[in-house]
Amino acid sequence: MNLPVCIVGAGSSGIVAAKVLAERGLSVEGFELGSDIGGIWRYRNDSGRSPAYASLQTNTSAHRTAYRCFPVEGPKDYVPNGDLLGYFESFADTFQVRDLFRFRTEVTGLAADDGAYTVTFRSRDGGAEETRRYGAVLVAAGHHWDARLPEFEGSFDGCLFHSREYRTPSDPMDLTAKRVMVVGIGNSACDITCEVAEVASSTFMSTRRSAHVLPKYLLGRPIDQWVTPLSSRLSVDGQAGLLGLLVRLSRGDQRKFGIRRPEHRLGHEHPTLSQDLPRMSAEGRVDVRPDVQRIDGDTVHFIDGSSADVDVIICATGYHVSFPYMTADLLDRLDPGGAAGRVAGRIPGNRIRLYRHVVPPDCPGLFFLGLVQPLGAIPPLAEAQAEWIGDLLDGSGSLPDAAGMHDSIDRTEAELRDRFVESSRHTLEVDFFPYRRLIERERRAGRKRVGL
Repeated sequence: MNLPVCIVGAGSSGIVAAKVLAERGLSVEGFELGSDIGGIWRYRNDSGRSPAYASLQTNTSAHRTAYRCFPVEGPKDYVPNGDLLGYFESFADTFQVRDLFRFRTEVTGLAADDGAYTVTFRSRDGGAEETRRYGAVLVAAGHHWDARLPEFEGSFDGCLFHSREYRTPSDPMDLTAKRVMVVGIGNSACDITCEVAEVASSTFMSTRRSAHVLPKYLLGRPIDQWVTPLSSRLSVDGQAGLLGLLVRLSRGDQRKFGIRRPEHRLGHEHPTLSQDLPRMSAEGRVDVRPDVQRIDGDTVHFIDGSSADVDVIICATGYHVSFPYMTADLLDRLDPGGAAGRVAGRIPGNRIRLYRHVVPPDCPGLFFLGLVQPLGAIPPLAEAQAEWIGDLLDGSGSLPDAAGMHDSIDRTEAELRDRFVESSRHTLEVDFFPYRRLIERERRAGRKRVGL
């Protein structure tokens, strides 16, 4: 490849891609909106896109979160965001990837250009826009920054904001002695709810479907370590059955803590981990309610006929997949049926068509890293994706034809619809070990296609 490779984003996916491609002898140039590496794990990142709150920890154990090429030393469980950022900084220093990125630089345009791509960018410190041509582009800018807000019937007189803005119980506003409702029951929703309940006068959690709330530790062991390469070969319901049995034996049914069980089975929605929510719900410090029906002033009415008076609503309701810098032509290739509902580069319903969650079949040379919602950690999966992309760029591997990739995408989408409850977050869902095996098989198949 004569033209360099562009990487958009210097988070955990972007930096490992830079390392992998540079070691292949490829010319790499990266752009990062913030002033340093780390992405969402840099608390108060000056990119303005990190949703990290001060108390944020990983929901996967350290050894399962680390790159294969840069393991964590010593016994470690769940890692605070500052420690994980330190790990990524050590990785960047060890493999000297910082020099491959231009920091405080915003990508403002990405367009296909006669078998290559033109990238337009500008410094946040002033100066004119620049445009350069690249042989390939790797988008590693993450998907936890464009906040999705719900639409409520009625009007709310208090303060409403997305969990992306939350940092501490006093930032962006002081929640002491306030009546607070958190909407959602994902991992961030549980963390924020339990933290706010320490200072608020009353704390509510509104959830549409409820969720299977799993402990972060199971019989003294991080819960993700109960899933192994061997056990991951069982059926989804087989794995969920075993895990559910262990949870019931160690903690009991979540209904006894005041959290209703969802109608869907364990394993059919992205799991929620919280050590504290069941206890705080049982103690009455968190009041778990169903979906919101309407809001009148400061009174929230729920679909079960109950109501609550609240001052603040925090919406932990997920994110849009967005590429505001891409041309309409590129977006149409990624999402052929979404043009009518597309706003500001958002992919409606987050239904982006990618082969193995990486390759858009109709955009040769364009790749996406870390655009998955794994039952596990993203960094080691992004590393595997980067190695596969390296094969494709240095000629040691190749792809199936576009028709074959589209057929595979259709099958993947059907499998996701059959397994998971309807939600935009599940369009990106993968199982950690099966997905890693899938990428490894794809690399072997790619080598066979080129006769290696």
